[in-house]
Amino acid sequence: MKRMLSGIKPTGQLTLGNYIGAIKQFIEYQDEYEMLVFIADLHALTLPIDAKELRKNTKDLISVYLACGLNPEKVTLFKQSDVHEHAELGYIMACNSYMGELSRMTQYKDKTARISDHGSIPTGIFIYPTLMAADILLYDADYIPVGLDQKQHVELTRDLAIRFNNHYSETFIVPEPITPKTGAKISSLSNPEKKMSKSESEKGTLYLLEDLAITRKKIMSAVTDCDNEIKYDMEHKPGISNLLTILSSLTGKSIDELVQEYQGAGYGTFKKAVADVVCNELAELQRKVKEIQESNIIENILEEGAKKASYLARKKLSKVYRKIGLQ
Repeated sequence: MKRMLSGIKPTGQLTLGNYIGAIKQFIEYQDEYEMLVFIADLHALTLPIDAKELRKNTKDLISVYLACGLNPEKVTLFKQSDVHEHAELGYIMACNSYMGELSRMTQYKDKTARISDHGSIPTGIFIYPTLMAADILLYDADYIPVGLDQKQHVELTRDLAIRFNNHYSETFIVPEPITPKTGAKISSLSNPEKKMSKSESEKGTLYLLEDLAITRKKIMSAVTDCDNEIKYDMEHKPGISNLLTILSSLTGKSIDELVQEYQGAGYGTFKKAVADVVCNELAELQRKVKEIQESNIIENILEEGAKKASYLARKKLSKVYRKIGLQ
């Protein structure tokens, strides 16, 4: 069975974009691949974050994974910081990368552009991709499910793996990125030109654990256009196209089916339908999250996951150390 790996940073509240673009896909993947899913808490340190907030976000993230249907008997679920080999291989990958290729990363450019006006730029943002490469290469992952914004980092990981293999002999599997066909990019409701993310405007972002009355209000206030025609056209109708993508991802209906179903319905009716589907989905998710957090299963699952992940990581890092002369 081929191996797949993915991780999500516990920074900010999880969004509907995270749910559709990543977590929801894992439920399907866990029956097709040997899955390793980790909480990327070391990556959360690239920008300042309060310790209490990090702990809460981590607990919420794990709870959501489990509530969505990730099965610990099928999936190895663990915290990145519980496996010290991530940081060690991250340093080795940084030593095998070039400043030029890291400075060309789109996310680095975007984040530094936002930060530069307000203060100094943390080094962690610059070397983030080398730690991500280590995350992937430690486990001989064949496939990495990524959103469009992270595909460039997987391409860098491939380059680093090939470079290391060529220099030291065959060591790493060169991974392949997988981008979900539907819902790979959910846009902000207030600015559909931008991705829905934890760092975007709260008005345009739907959070998985927020009050559902607020969720409904945000959807009903989503930016659209003036012609009242329900049609998929990301260039000219990004707002309606985004809502169609959300509805398609949650109902399993194709966008063409939804366009036919709501032909002539008007934006108000269509937005209400989207709000009903989203709120029903999140209500059930929130109920399960509450049950999980009131139980004592999280600590046990993470402990078992860390044991399995550490076994694989130790074997790979030991091999790397031998190749480079540290052992």
